[in-house]
Parts: sequence; C-alpha cells; structure tokens
Amino acid sequence: MLGQIDVNKTMQKKTYDKKMEQLEIRFGELQRACKEHNIPIAVVFEGLDASGKGTMINRMIQSLDPRGFKVFTLGREKEDEVMRPYFWRFFTKIPEQGRMHIFDQSWYKGVYEKDISEKEVLDFEQMLTEDGMMIVKFFLMISKEEQKKRLERLEKNSETSWRVTGQDKENNRNYEKCLRKYDKLLVHTDTANAPWTVVEATDKLYAACKIISTMVERMERAVKEAEKRQKEKNVKREDPVENPESEEKGTESGSADSFRNGVLQGIDLSKTISRDEYKKRKKELQKRLSVLHNKMYLKRVPVILAFEGWDAGGKGGAIKRLTQAMDPRGYEVVPVAAPNDIEKAHHYLWRFWEKIPKAGHMAIFDRTWYGRVLVERIEGFAKEDEWSRAYSEINNMEEQFVNAGYIVLKFWLHIDKDEQKRRFEEREKTPEKQWKITEEDWRNRAKWDEYEKAVDEMIVRTSTADAPWIVVEGNSKYHARIKVLETVVNALEKRLSTV
Repeated sequence: MLGQIDVNKTMQKKTYDKKMEQLEIRFGELQRACKEHNIPIAVVFEGLDASGKGTMINRMIQSLDPRGFKVFTLGREKEDEVMRPYFWRFFTKIPEQGRMHIFDQSWYKGVYEKDISEKEVLDFEQMLTEDGMMIVKFFLMISKEEQKKRLERLEKNSETSWRVTGQDKENNRNYEKCLRKYDKLLVHTDTANAPWTVVEATDKLYAACKIISTMVERMERAVKEAEKRQKEKNVKREDPVENPESEEKGTESGSADSFRNGVLQGIDLSKTISRDEYKKRKKELQKRLSVLHNKMYLKRVPVILAFEGWDAGGKGGAIKRLTQAMDPRGYEVVPVAAPNDIEKAHHYLWRFWEKIPKAGHMAIFDRTWYGRVLVERIEGFAKEDEWSRAYSEINNMEEQFVNAGYIVLKFWLHIDKDEQKRRFEEREKTPEKQWKITEEDWRNRAKWDEYEKAVDEMIVRTSTADAPWIVVEGNSKYHARIKVLETVVNALEKRLSTV
C-alpha cells in the first residue's frame, strides 16, 4: 500500500490558490453546518517522522472559527495518564456535539509503541462512530530521502534541533521496516466509518489542498446524512400494524420471557444476621479494609466499585460502611444523576471515563454507566439500537480497566417489592429521611417488572470473570453491608498477595 504511493506529487501555486479560495469558504460553511446538526468531529494526524503534521494542522485550522475546534498534541504520556487505562487520555478529550478536536498523534501511538491491539483501537472508533462522531484519519507520507533532508534541516537550526531525537534518525535508517509496520496498521484499521487518507506530503501545497478537500468531502456527506435523518424524523407516519405473533414471541431484546426466572428470581432474600453479629463483623472487616487501603495505595493497585440496585435498596448505607474505614484522600465517591447538558453532548461513557481513578486510588460509583441499559432503556431516553450495543461497549470498557490492572467489582443491591414499599413509607414518615423519597421513586416502582427483566439481562450479559456482578441480598441491611465489606476485603487481599 504505502510502498506503491507516489510521494512526489506537486501542485502549482496558481492552481493551489484557485482551489483553496473555494475550499476555504466551503470548509467554514461546513464547520457551522456541523455545529448546527450537533455532529462531533475527531481529526487524527499520523505519519512518518518530519512529515509535517504540525504544519498541516496549522494550515487546516486557518479556515476555521477558532471557537469551534481544539488541537491536542499527544506526545509522551504524562504521569497521570500513565497511572490510568490507556484510552483514558483519549476518551476524556473526545469532542462534544458540534465541535472538532484535532489530534497531533492519537490512540494509534499505543499500537506501535505499547501493547495496545488493533482490535482495541477498532472497538474504540466503532463505539464513537456508532454514536454519531465523524472520525477523519490522515497519514502523512514522505520518501526516505525527503525525511533525512528534513531531519538534518531541523537539527541544524538551534531553535528546532530539540525536535530531532536519536529514535527519529534510527527510524530513517530503518525506513523500509517502519513503512511495513505502518502499512500493516493502516490496512487493518481502515474501516468504512473511519477510513484512512494517505497524504503525499512532500509538496506542502498539494498536501494541504488534499487534506482540506478530504475534510470538505467528509463533512458534506455527514451533513447530508444528518439532514436526511432530520427529514425522516419529521415525517409523520401511521402507526405500524401490530403483529400478534411477534408480540407474543417478544421482538425486543430481553423483552420476552427469556430472562424471566433468571438471576433475581433465584435470590434468597431471607438471609440475615443479628445486630450483635453485624457490629462484631463490621468492626473486624473495617479494620482489615483500613490496612488494605493503605497497601493498595503503596502497591499502586487501582479499584473501581460500581453500585446499582433498586431504589431504597441500601446503596448509600453500604458505601458509607466502606468509606468509614478508608483515608478520604485515597478514594472518591461519584454520585451519578441524570446527565447535564455538557454530558449529554458527549458520548454517554465520557462522564464516567472522566472519573476513572489513577493507580493506587479507588472510585466508588453510586449508580453507573449501566443506566444506559436500565433507566435509559426503560424510560425511552436511549433508542433500542443505542442500549442494545451498550452491552458490548461496556464490556469492552471494563475489559480495558482489568487489563490495566484495576480491580472491578459491581454490586446489585437486591430487595423485594414489599421491602421497597416498607422503606419508601418509612422515609415519608421520617422527617430527616424525607429528602430520600421522590415522586419519581414511586413512578419507577410501578415499572418493577420491566426493570427486573432489564436487570436480569444486564447481569447475564455483562458479568465476567474479571468484572463480576455480585448480587447482594438486601432485605436485611446488616447482611447486605457485611457482604459488600467482605467482598471488597477479599478481593483486595487476593490481589495484594500477588503484587
């Protein structure tokens, strides 16, 4: 692929000026159109050393409104980036709807410098493009001779000599080997939704014109697709004729009885312990947890605890008993409510990636990313194709956490319907607890059966060996709190015995 490309293509200044005059106007128009249609754009610049990525980025943004884009130069990982999962530094920088983020080097750096697989990159890009992001990827290409000449020119200039490293020179000597490496990468990661555009970058005029032409072409296509979707949305259609046979079978994933008599139906909610036993075991477990939390920090073991459960299921009480035993400088409790406007403008996982703890620290999520397949699914905030693909997206994300050394534990606090009603009524009667009960809690309760089906499917499809769901029998608060403490303590002891 790369070896067959004529890198010496050129463009006359007169031709360049004529083409760019029209392209720059259209580029600016399309930037505004993409903002109007809430299309997020990620532009990736990769390429050979000294191929001119910075120059091309600078030329491209001259045509744009500076309020609508941001450029990220991603060189060597910083300390806080090294201490988190690899994709954290990229996910936290993805653009919100209507904005463009430009990456001078990107997530591809990990493929040829670290142990990041091509599949992980493809999963990352697929997740973003399926959510509506436009990804444009440029690979800048120059010859071995041109590269050597540029490196020598940079090195001779005292103001730019710092940019030339020993590795750059080594890569030039092994030009053909590097080319084969990049060639394989481009072939394996060139997809319909995120294709590569190879830019012959010897002549800067030709390269700049090709880059902006490609941007205009891709943005025009994205705007047309957005306009088409908007027209289809505005067209009033007659309600489809119901098909009794399909209704009986259940056409929605998880809406049939395939998940009935599932995980939750088999939980023994009669488990309990006495108050005295609870106090004794809590004291012992919290003492062990306090020691383990310090060791966790010293050994740089990161931990993610995710809490989901029925309203009034006891999440807050369980979390409180955990945090009582730990140094507050080493953990963060992340309460998750409905997304705000900024969070809605990003991919739904963005706000959770923002809170992923660094090595040696713990994040405790009071409600989580599973809202996509629970409340957003049941209440219609997410379309079926959105929540259906969320299972694999979440599994991929949690797999990245585990591969980066994180302990990931997910708790479902389970109570029965009668116990929930009792707790709701108790809250309403107790002045200091009335803030805990809302009309929304009662409304959600009316959809108990729908939520139970969704929870069963969630547990079946996202409980893995390394990121398991722990269903906590919660009718007895004492039993529930001890089970959570015990699970966390055991997981920490197991991990710390191996590091």
